[in-house]
Amino acid sequence: MRTGVETVAEAPELAVLVGLQASGKSTFAARVFAGTHALVSKDLFRRARHRQRRQMRLVDEALSQGVPVVVDNTNPSPHEWTPLVEAGRAHGARVVAYWFPPDVPGALARNAAREGVERVPDVGVYATLRRLRRPSRADGFDAVQEVTFDGRGGFRVRTLEHGGP
Repeated sequence: MRTGVETVAEAPELAVLVGLQASGKSTFAARVFAGTHALVSKDLFRRARHRQRRQMRLVDEALSQGVPVVVDNTNPSPHEWTPLVEAGRAHGARVVAYWFPPDVPGALARNAAREGVERVPDVGVYATLRRLRRPSRADGFDAVQEVTFDGRGGFRVRTLEHGGP
């Protein structure tokens, strides 16, 4: 797999972003992981017939080469993140959840400013909200980082000590 990211000698990181649509995940990924992690996002292959299968193949290929990966999807529940955690474990990766706490009014406003296929119907945001659960270390993550906007156009990241409530 060609990622443009050099292979590293130590165990790679698998960063799993968890949050609503328009919560800042893609902007965060671009600012924090560009140049260090291979980006895997189902948004990049909208027309693929088996998007989940393709996502997992790309994650496996990158991790098998020692390349860190960031998975930029909503990943709202264990149903979505458990296969990623298992893939990370299979490759000896450090698996970290990046939790974007729900800000429904903010997400709806940012989403409304999107155009074309980037804009998600509001019902989609609410459907994700119903399934959204804060990840914890008990879910198999090595760490859980909470990501919020800093009010200056950037992000504030803090470690959730126990990864749980």
